Amino acid sequence: MWTGGRLAVLGAGVMGQAIVKGVVRRGLIAPEQVMAVDLERGKLEKLREETGCRITTQAAEAVSWAETVLLALKPQVIREVWPQWGPSLRPQQTVISIAAGISTAYLEEHLPAGTPVVRVMPNSPALVGQGAAAVSPGRSAGEEHVQRALSIFTALGRAITLPEGLLDAVTGLSGSGPAYVYLAIEALAEGGVRMGLPREAALLLAAQTALGAAAMVLETGLHPAELKGQVTTPGGTTAAGLFCLEEAAVRAALIRAVEAATARSRELGAPAAERRAKEVER
Repeated sequence: MWTGGRLAVLGAGVMGQAIVKGVVRRGLIAPEQVMAVDLERGKLEKLREETGCRITTQAAEAVSWAETVLLALKPQVIREVWPQWGPSLRPQQTVISIAAGISTAYLEEHLPAGTPVVRVMPNSPALVGQGAAAVSPGRSAGEEHVQRALSIFTALGRAITLPEGLLDAVTGLSGSGPAYVYLAIEALAEGGVRMGLPREAALLLAAQTALGAAAMVLETGLHPAELKGQVTTPGGTTAAGLFCLEEAAVRAALIRAVEAATARSRELGAPAAERRAKEVER
């Protein structure tokens, strides 16, 4: 249930549009209670036609109108424009940010004391209603503010709460994870083509297999290892294929991919001076 009143979404890029469309189409918030903000008027007009939401090119107008302000802006844009209208936010408003690398502490420093801030790390499958998001409250955010964020992002898929210190790991796993899965789907399809399947059929089978396997994990609640065992007959085809994957250290490669993406997320989120110092050391 939505209890956040009027919602302003600052930034009508890919994720900003996905949020507006998701909350409106799922019936979470009435279209007239949502205002999208962007500098590109044409983009806004199209979004209004598709959802019936309000639109404006003036961030200050949206901020003063809304009870909940969702920041769907790039980190560098927030740092540039935040001082212009951030201080005008009222402490009773809720600020939700999906900007990577912008901590709740940074936002709280530029807001009136006591303003509740919630940080969210979503991922791109939110565009098709199958997103995965982690929600982390700031110092002044209570359960009601966390629930506002959760209600938005459960309308776009699944959402959980985690301490903010774990959001870099979330970025490394679910933020970058779709690319790892796309790579696996692409490779599986190419394997099918190599074995004689038509390319379109191979891609459909590979993508649906990945979707079905993920659904089995989520809907049955069983550990992936248990599900894997259920389809692996001793001496059978799956056992032969799994041996090849283990021999190629695919499991270890995926673990290292999450580690590398997490480390890079931490690096990008570090203060600019700290990043420059590290670059000098190298």
